[in-house]
Amino acid sequence: MTIRFPLLASVALAFALPAQAADPDLTVLDWAGWDIPGVLTDYVAKNGDIPTYSFFADDDEAFQKASSGFKADIGHPCAASVSRYREADLIEPWDTAKIPEFGNIAPRMLASPIFKDDKGVWFIPTDYAYTAIAYNTKEVPEADVASLKVFTDPKYAGRISMPDSTDDVWSLAFLATGVTSWDNVTDEQFKAAADWLRAVHPNVRAYWADPAEMSQLMATGEVLVAWSWNDGVALLQDEGFPVGFQRAPAEGSATWFCGYVNFKDGPGKEDKAYDFINSLLAPSSAMGLLDGLGYALSNDKAMATVPVETQKAAFVDPVAGTLFAQTPVSAEFRTKMIEEFEAIKAGF
Repeated sequence: MTIRFPLLASVALAFALPAQAADPDLTVLDWAGWDIPGVLTDYVAKNGDIPTYSFFADDDEAFQKASSGFKADIGHPCAASVSRYREADLIEPWDTAKIPEFGNIAPRMLASPIFKDDKGVWFIPTDYAYTAIAYNTKEVPEADVASLKVFTDPKYAGRISMPDSTDDVWSLAFLATGVTSWDNVTDEQFKAAADWLRAVHPNVRAYWADPAEMSQLMATGEVLVAWSWNDGVALLQDEGFPVGFQRAPAEGSATWFCGYVNFKDGPGKEDKAYDFINSLLAPSSAMGLLDGLGYALSNDKAMATVPVETQKAAFVDPVAGTLFAQTPVSAEFRTKMIEEFEAIKAGF
């Protein structure tokens, strides 16, 4: 069987390109693959070209780049990382009066003093989706993915993949050990989650770096079960691959959301940063984002225009059951998670 990944191939290629030059007046530090036409329509119509992009593979790489002196106008961290940018004094508040759709952003995505306080709004949420169990429906019985215990099941030794991502791996480990939020995690709870990851590690064939890698591992049959974002699953389904996405295992699944921060002393033009945000939050971008990357737009009013069946097909419709929200964590706790995860991968 031949599996083709036209979109996944473009995502993988993007990882090989450190930057894409276009409009020199706006530099965006962004996830690979985010230069998608469907959310840039209004920006291009007004400014004549897409922004200049500098791509990264994960939140840790993005922060290291920004904190090491790389100059961009705006950046695209996920919620759990925003506190690092504030603590490092790298960002400044947005002027929400210049963002007409700001009032339509889902309130749940702004319910943190890290994002919004008496000094202003520091983070504009733009996109969200889910992390749950992807599985080969021909090889893996549905009953096996009814619980996160599937990751420690010896039946799947060497046939499992997990993300090489601090946030995603630890949200899984906490869920698997009975913790549904990483706020105020005790030392005992952290150790239990770390022990669980160590138990899973021998079963892992590969820690995937991006949806392209995860999807290719499943398409070749090397991997039967993966802790996955929804976009890779939707793409596999589009190619006719027998893949399921269990978003309601007994212990729960995870949800994440990301958005943009406004860097201090950016090299470009401030008004174009607002052009970019307004283009992305525009109602017309809801389908552009869903088609381009498989993610939902934070603009609730815009998402209400997307048919429910379309949302279900992309796995961005609401999930029943326990959801572990990847909300902001302290720099100290993030460092603890990063260091422990690196030790686990190294076999310690």
